[in-house]
Amino acid sequence: MDMSRRALLKVIVLGDIGVGKTSLMNQYVYKKFSQQYKSTIGADFVTKELQIDDKLVTLQIWDTAGQERFQSLGSAFYRGADCCVLVYDVNIQKSFETLNNWHEEFVKQQAADPADPGAFPFILFGNKIDVDGGSSRVVSEKKAREWCASRGDIPYFETSAKEGYNVHEAFLCVAKMALEGEHEHEQEHEQEHDIYFQGISETVSEVEQRGGCAC
Repeated sequence: MDMSRRALLKVIVLGDIGVGKTSLMNQYVYKKFSQQYKSTIGADFVTKELQIDDKLVTLQIWDTAGQERFQSLGSAFYRGADCCVLVYDVNIQKSFETLNNWHEEFVKQQAADPADPGAFPFILFGNKIDVDGGSSRVVSEKKAREWCASRGDIPYFETSAKEGYNVHEAFLCVAKMALEGEHEHEQEHEQEHDIYFQGISETVSEVEQRGGCAC
């Protein structure tokens, strides 16, 4: 295939521990959900290929430990990102309140990037809407949409990783937003991808040395 019709897009998934980041990724990529919960150790990524118009898009979706150690992730984790997915649990107020911290940390990391951090594509997922049939919910859709509006009209999706509800649609929006952003700095991306692939094995080996990844 013509390389101009291929795109590698790096997506970062951020949010508090336990909000379902890994479950969302597994549901999207592998169409599976595990009742057993394991915290992701360090950083991990999965890939998904999809066709958007005439382009074959490879999404590389990065997950983190989710604990509030924003600084410990390091600039290499954020570098080269094309889109940032923020995730909270609609049943846990604190996970919604800390979205500000995750958003600010990502913007701060992107500030060193030549691209305009103010124009960077974010998307918000309100996950676990299936819990107790919605009766345990504490963050309303209206409140979430107001938060998105205050951050430059960030797109918002309500999801259930367990039921698979809205997961494919949400990540399709992620892919389209990332692809649109990539068009704006395509030359810069071409230079970054070679360097980036060289760093993947180093990143993975570091994780393995800390005891591997719990996916």
